[in-house]
This record gives sequence, C-alpha cells and structure tokens, in this order.
Amino acid sequence: MTPAESAALDAGRLARLREQLATAGCDAGLFYDPINIRYATGTSNMQVYSLHNPCRYVFVPTVGEVVLFEFKGCEHLSVGHPAVMEIRPAISWYDFISGNRTEEFVGIWAAEILELLDGGTRLAVDRLDPLGAERLTRAGVALADGQRVANQARMVKTVEEVGAVRRAIESCEAAIADMYTAMQPGMTEQEIWSHLHAGNISRGGEWLETRLLTSGPRTNPWYQECSNKVVESGELVAFDTDLIGLAGYSVDVSRTWVAGDVSPTSQQQRLYEHAHTQLLHNMDLFKPGASFAEISFAAHLPPPDVHSITNAAVAHGIGLCNEYPLILNRDHFETGGYDGEVLEGMVLCVEALAAPPGGDEGVKLEEQILITADGYEKLSTYDVTLSPS
Repeated sequence: MTPAESAALDAGRLARLREQLATAGCDAGLFYDPINIRYATGTSNMQVYSLHNPCRYVFVPTVGEVVLFEFKGCEHLSVGHPAVMEIRPAISWYDFISGNRTEEFVGIWAAEILELLDGGTRLAVDRLDPLGAERLTRAGVALADGQRVANQARMVKTVEEVGAVRRAIESCEAAIADMYTAMQPGMTEQEIWSHLHAGNISRGGEWLETRLLTSGPRTNPWYQECSNKVVESGELVAFDTDLIGLAGYSVDVSRTWVAGDVSPTSQQQRLYEHAHTQLLHNMDLFKPGASFAEISFAAHLPPPDVHSITNAAVAHGIGLCNEYPLILNRDHFETGGYDGEVLEGMVLCVEALAAPPGGDEGVKLEEQILITADGYEKLSTYDVTLSPS
C-alpha cells in the first residue's frame, strides 16, 4: 500500500467514526480496543498485548484534534500518521503497572481526559475499568457505548478498505496454498497449522485469532483447537483461518481437505455436498435491504442427521476482526439473535457445517463476500473442494 493509499484509508475510516459519534450525540470518543484505535488512527503497536492490558488509547473528538496516547517510550512509532494530530504518553493505571498507586494514576488520567473534553458532557467509551468510569461520571460526564459507535462505523467499508480486504485475502490464500502443499499424513495438526502462520507473517500479515484446525474425529464436534494429534491418510482436515493479515485486515475462510493421495469416502463426499449446498444457498440470500431475521429464517440448514448445533451463525461481519453483525441460524435466533439490515459495502463471512451429531467427522466451509448494489461478490477464491487441484 502506497503512502497516499494508506492516508486515504485512514482519513475515510476516521470520517466514518466521527459521523457515528455525532449521530450518537457524543462530544468525543475514547477508545482502548486496539482494533478501534487502528480504525481511528491507522496506528498499531503491541496489538495482542494491548488486548488484555489497557496501555494505549485514543481520544477522538467529533470535531477537533485526534490525540493518541501511546505506550510510554513508543511515541515515535506513530509519528507521521495523518489521522493523528497529537501524540502523548499514555497514563496507565492497570494493576500490573500501577500497583498501590492506582488511585493516584487514575486521577492524573481523568484530569487529562476532562481537559480534552473541554466542557463536553457525553463521551463514548469502548472499554473502561470501573475506577476510570467512576472518576468521569463523578465529574459529570455521561458515558455512552463506544463499541456500538465503532461497530456502526466499521460495518460499511470505504472504497479504500475494500481494496485492503482484497489484498489481505489474496495474501491469505497464498498462505493456505502453502499449508495444503506442506500437508502430509504423519504430520501433526500443529505442524500443518504452522504453515499458515508462517505464510501469513512472511507476507506481512500479523497474527491468528484462533487455533481452529482439526483432523479425523476431532473435526466433529467443531470448535476443538489444534493439537499434537497425528493426521492419518484419508482423514478429513478442517480449518478456519481467523487471521489478521495485510494492513491489519482479517480473513476468515474455512476449507476441509482429505489428507493424503486418496479419494474421499462416500460419507465424506456426502458431508461435503451438504455443507456446500448450505453455503451456496445462504450466500444467495445476501443483498442490500435484506433483514437479518429474514436471512435467518430463510437460511438452509442441513438435514437433522448431519446438522450440528455448534454452527450457530449464518454469517458475521468482518473487517479488522470479526465484527458486527452476527446473523444467527433460526435454531439460535430466538434465544440470541437480533435484527438489522444488510447494507451495500458490508463485508461478511458466510458459514456452513455438516457434522453428524455423535458422528466421526465433519466438513466446515466458509466464504468471504462483499455486499454490492445488486447482491454480493465472492471475495474468497481458493478451491472449495475436498481435494483442491
């Protein structure tokens, strides 16, 4: 990505975030989630560490200068990002850093946030520990749901984002090809999985969010994590990439393969056909204006003898990570689903799973799509068959 492309990407995302802050009636947003920080500023630093240690944050006013609070000693890393107008050292007050001085440090932090609010009274926050929330509310600040604000901004992609997603998918699929080429019976699941990690990182990607690669009887039920099990010839190997790739964009596709130079059994082929039918039917439901509830109740489910309750989702949004919306299958919708509307510019992942309850193996498939003016475009292109050519 050229500097001009990167600047346009950052500017478009920041504009969408400010728009949603204004829609929510907020004077500003304070974001700790590293995904939201990246969306607002284009910066990244210690992304996985900062997922569980609130060590950097950004103040985004609806109108005015964006102030990035960077991990102390790392301020130089974010110099030159056009979406960042000022960089200050973060005031951290989580226990590991502050110990018995937490109250002191949170007071310094709160004073700085109130100074930036400059009389504003409504602040969107995505993640904030209780002490910080209490200090701000005591000062008369009303806190709004910043994660909702960020999700509403992130759910429709800018033109520049779509270009970044395409590049991330291309890189990811090259790493998938590396993994398929390396896969041999006698390797462990972890050894096979390592080739996806290496392929992603060597091409400029970042990390994998889950460890979903399993083989043989560990493919059913789904959601077991990668292990040291040895893969046998003729077994199914199923995986879900769930990776953060180029420019921080996530790629979430699933494939299922037969290990070794053998043909799938009739049962394996049957499972594949059920999962593939589900995938194709459900992708065709996506178009602008369709409601989440309509999709949920029109979605295809495999027959009961191959339908696993572990597959709760018809589809979910994706951008810098898995994100809003989550559209649940009808057998989960009443207890956990919510309604909404499919919009042009959304990027979604459509899921399929055929896994007989109590059976030996399962087939997991997933494709990444872009919602267009008249339907959808399939962005993921890697061969979806059990034995890719």
